[in-house]
Amino acid sequence: MEPVIIVLIILVVLVFIALIKTIQVIPQASAAIVERFGRYTRTLNAGLNIVVPFIDSIRNRIDLREQVVPFPPQPVITQDNLVVNIDTVIYYQVTDARAATYEVASYIQAIEQLTVTTLRNIIGGMDLERTLTSREEINAALRGVLDEATGKWGIRVNRVELKAIEPPTSIQDSMEKQMRADRDKRAAILTAEGIRQSQILTAEGEKQSAILRAEGEAKAAALRAEGEAQAIRTVFESIHAGDPDQKLLSYQYLQMLPKIAEGDANKLWIVPSEIGDALKGLSGAIGNFGPMPSGGSNGGSTPPSPRTPNDDRRERPSID
Repeated sequence: MEPVIIVLIILVVLVFIALIKTIQVIPQASAAIVERFGRYTRTLNAGLNIVVPFIDSIRNRIDLREQVVPFPPQPVITQDNLVVNIDTVIYYQVTDARAATYEVASYIQAIEQLTVTTLRNIIGGMDLERTLTSREEINAALRGVLDEATGKWGIRVNRVELKAIEPPTSIQDSMEKQMRADRDKRAAILTAEGIRQSQILTAEGEKQSAILRAEGEAKAAALRAEGEAQAIRTVFESIHAGDPDQKLLSYQYLQMLPKIAEGDANKLWIVPSEIGDALKGLSGAIGNFGPMPSGGSNGGSTPPSPRTPNDDRRERPSID
């Protein structure tokens, strides 16, 4: 009985192993390559698949999702003989599992080497300045070459990115000094422009202020002159309307004499020649003032008695 039990146990184990090898479950977004006696038979897609046990075998399981592979920095020589280190990132996707398995031994290594050689060809035709400012151009050119070369491998390169472009240390120092000098230059230019604009605005303000001040002074002077002219005209018209005689004018002239002599600085003043005429007119006017002659009993007039020079001096008021 013991040999029979052992045989049954062996058969159960073989059946279990056969079932495991027969039923193959492939995850979503994956594929499996099936070989029969070492030859490609078919590609298993996602889901439950049945294979012949001990005859069919799974050669390779491939992830069909988009993959991201960063490559280490690669030294590249530019057109102006400068060595720069460039980091790249490749976004690719397997579109044909059979081609990716049988057309190339290691498509990751093949893509890396193709990326390095293509990048050196592209950067070799550019100088350093263009290399630093033409990332989009380099990415597009690199992607075109890689997509064309990897198509027969069942690979589609979706995107190529340059992570970093590192020039030599000496070049970085020189670039930093140049950028610092450019920033200082721009700052100096902006400062000078600000000072110039400020001076222009200040000068314009002073000019406008001077113009307005001059216009105000001119208008004020014109108004003052017009007022003085109006006052003189009014006085002149009043004088002519009042028709003053020589006696009144002489009296007004004498009243103005003390005002001419006012002031502490007036040590010497000159009497004009017209003062004699004024005094004569005023003394004549005063001399004519006297008692009115009284009439007689018969209503007749009696001639005044003659006056002596002493009487004239007594009646005349003194003039200071």
